[in-house]
Amino acid sequence: MSEYILQMKNISKSFPGVKALDGVQLNVKPGTVHALMGENGAGKSTLMKCLFGIYQRDEGKVIFEGKEVNFKDAKDALESGIAMVHQELQPILERSIAENIFCGRYPTKKVGPLTLVDHEKMNALTAEVLPKVDLNFDPDVHLRELSVSQMQSVEIAKAVSFKAKIVIMDEPTSSLTEKEVEGLFKIINKLRDDGVSVIYISHKMEEILKISDEVSIMRDGTYVGTWPSAELTTDLIIKRMVGRDLSNRFPPKNNKPGEVVLKVEDFTSINNNSFKECTFELKKGEILGVGGLVGAQRTELMEGLFGVRNLKSGVITYKGKKLEIDRPRDAIKQGLAMLTEDRRGTGIFGVLSVADNVGVASLDKYLDYGFVLNNKKLEALVQENIDKMAIKTPSSATQIQSLSGGNQQKVIIARWLANDPDILILDEPTRGIDVGAKYEIYKIIIELAEQGKSIIMISSEMPELIGMSDRIMVMCEGRITGTVDPKIATQEEIMALATKYM
Repeated sequence: MSEYILQMKNISKSFPGVKALDGVQLNVKPGTVHALMGENGAGKSTLMKCLFGIYQRDEGKVIFEGKEVNFKDAKDALESGIAMVHQELQPILERSIAENIFCGRYPTKKVGPLTLVDHEKMNALTAEVLPKVDLNFDPDVHLRELSVSQMQSVEIAKAVSFKAKIVIMDEPTSSLTEKEVEGLFKIINKLRDDGVSVIYISHKMEEILKISDEVSIMRDGTYVGTWPSAELTTDLIIKRMVGRDLSNRFPPKNNKPGEVVLKVEDFTSINNNSFKECTFELKKGEILGVGGLVGAQRTELMEGLFGVRNLKSGVITYKGKKLEIDRPRDAIKQGLAMLTEDRRGTGIFGVLSVADNVGVASLDKYLDYGFVLNNKKLEALVQENIDKMAIKTPSSATQIQSLSGGNQQKVIIARWLANDPDILILDEPTRGIDVGAKYEIYKIIIELAEQGKSIIMISSEMPELIGMSDRIMVMCEGRITGTVDPKIATQEEIMALATKYM
């Protein structure tokens, strides 16, 4: 009998214009956490979709529990004992926990000539499975009443209810707090103790080294190798992921902050639980980092500046002139741009092309006679940005949702640069992208600062704040608690400000 519960051998998969997987292999042992790592575009998600029946592989074999399998769809995979918790959860908010867990396979009962859903049995089965994922809720509670981490636990409970032997988790901690991550790890350890294998996809190397037993690394659609986690370090993982040594994780900076161009005074939200009495300055050519913990109201403050949120009070002065910004259109006209935190939710238009996503914010510039879109000029703009930002895409007509996270992020940056803004607000610009793509995004940010653009960068990653910022402004519970110089500040000093409620 094989020592592996799952073997994927020589898996290949092509899409028009790109070979996503080329002879990839993956061997997973029973009752282990097997991390799958690689840069965006390395093929991790494609490999898992080939396993889960979402894609059909072009070549190769999948052997599960000693038998060759070929799942025709996700339902087939689930019923066979393989479950997947996707990065973007799709809960049915107006339905109960029990209905979400048993959606599509409700237990039924006969009442005369009628076949009805057996809610009593469904709730009883749900009550059995919830303790296994550390949830203590009535099965009738609606999902809208749960937090993101609790909804994720419901998804894991669904996998447990299928008696899954393998659970695939795709970036499971991307929207979780540190405490919630600890709760997820507790659940994963329970699954492992019960003999379930977990395939864990993440870019967070500290998490990988903490939770996994083995790590497989992919690069550009190929298999690099598999190693015990105990033998790996962050530097080794980076080197094997990108195929080069990234000992310096941040590009050299040559920007020179100049005079103050933006003053924000007494910014207070109309919402009493949001930002209060915030005052700060931004210089020309400066990268101003904004740090703080979850709930610090960093995003909300910047959305207030960009006209997304209503103010109780506040004054914006730009180059000595007071600005009235009541909505995002006003901010855009004044030379501001904002890259949002949720790339998929509020950034990309997933079903539209790369060209559409680049041009959508600046179409006015490409109209002939005021109403006829000049596609030739627009395509020239798109191709210029694809080349300038090294966006990896088969063509400008490719749907943006098929690109990797890092390339999607570059497209959104290109969208805003088409308007030639003076101030860019970047909210978590490298969230959910790998170390190689991060380096490319960092280079773009630094080049913009060197050109005299002013950057406000919100980040939850302490090394990123320190490595990229000229100054770091720290927030706690809606207030600015201090500003530090990253050249001399320590992580402890920044964390102290992030927990210092005023």
